Amino acid sequence: MTQIRLAILFALLVFNTSVFSQTSYPKITGYFGVLHPIATFSSEETNVNFRDYYAVGFPTGVNIWKSSKIGFSFEVVPNIKSEDGISKMNNLLFHPGVLVALGKGYTFAGRAAFETNGRYGITPVFNKTVIKNTNSSYYVAVPLPVRFGNEHPATFTVGFQFGIAF
Repeated sequence: MTQIRLAILFALLVFNTSVFSQTSYPKITGYFGVLHPIATFSSEETNVNFRDYYAVGFPTGVNIWKSSKIGFSFEVVPNIKSEDGISKMNNLLFHPGVLVALGKGYTFAGRAAFETNGRYGITPVFNKTVIKNTNSSYYVAVPLPVRFGNEHPATFTVGFQFGIAF
């Protein structure tokens, strides 16, 4: 009986099991997503994606979690626009920000926004992890960009994003 107990103890110590796993901080994660702006509002007009044009972004970033509650994120988003049969990358967004874990898979990201088209602003993002696996997770998010500058009126956009984090 003693030999069986020693064998079980040895097996538990040798094989890495989730019973002994622990998350240590800082924790670094990466992600990739697809972003669809739904509608953009300004004092001059309302633009709706999928109607007269199609715009899509590909947010790619790194999150550095300082603790289980707060972290830093840096994101780069190339944006592609297709209109009148012509598609091109029309903008590159640099998007640093702070992450706040809200619990139950929800996260708030407060981001500064710097676009190569001359616009700047802020982007609050509400994120929800919908599927969590051992090595990755899938998420959905609602970004709410506010932009200024480049001789255009201020705009507010509602978007939908989904992607994978690893």
